[in-house]
Amino acid sequence: MEINIQNLIDNARCYEAVRDLKWPGKTFCSHCHSDDIIKRGKDDTELHRQRYECKKCCKRFDDLTNTVFSEHHQLLKTWIIFLYFIGLNLSTEQILKELNLNKDNAHYMASILRNGVVEKKSGFF
Repeated sequence: MEINIQNLIDNARCYEAVRDLKWPGKTFCSHCHSDDIIKRGKDDTELHRQRYECKKCCKRFDDLTNTVFSEHHQLLKTWIIFLYFIGLNLSTEQILKELNLNKDNAHYMASILRNGVVEKKSGFF
């Protein structure tokens, strides 16, 4: 029996963690930072990704807007596991094997995550 780490991680919990880190206490607009927002359902492809609309600026955003995880095709749990493995000091080659990623995707993800952590971008979470 082969155990795949991707099957052990819950994508819903990853979204909860991102929300808790990005907005401790209260959700704010990713564009104008107003707290006058409404929930606008879930994403069509990522069932646990909450969508929002700001009543002040009328812009829409979701849990990943303005984070290093936005606008990428990998599942959030893949990004979170990748980040965890980086924290364990695994090489990109080891990570790509563990997560069954192709070399180009793994190197791209490593670059995005390492730059986000090193530069401590305000949009990391």
